[in-house]
Amino acid sequence: MGVVSISMPDELEERIDTFADEHGYTGRSEVVREAVRNLMGEFEDKRLEDRELMAIVTVLFDYETTTVEEKMMHLRHDHESIVASNFHSHVGDRYCMELFVLEGQLEDISAFVGKVRATKDTLSVDYSVLPVDDINMFS
Repeated sequence: MGVVSISMPDELEERIDTFADEHGYTGRSEVVREAVRNLMGEFEDKRLEDRELMAIVTVLFDYETTTVEEKMMHLRHDHESIVASNFHSHVGDRYCMELFVLEGQLEDISAFVGKVRATKDTLSVDYSVLPVDDINMFS
């Protein structure tokens, strides 16, 4: 088994250690391996390939971190072919939320979500993906 070295804030490392202890993991490596497997598997769902998809992406960041807002603006423009809608809102006294509605293929949506997740100083990135042809089954 190979060894991978990663850097992370001390607070996150402490959270991983606490999580491992509380949930019976043998250590942080096991937690990180499982998290990576889950992350890699998110967009490997064969049922989503070659279908028109709709996605909702929600990003939360600190109001003072203007670099995140600027990066979100650039991502919106760089991916305008799949960004159907974008909404910015203030949450509480300290946070901002960006909400993106995407329409497109799995590969394009995956690339967008990956770039959002890779944006430094985001506090939370959440999303959901649904095939557009499945929407009719809910009516």
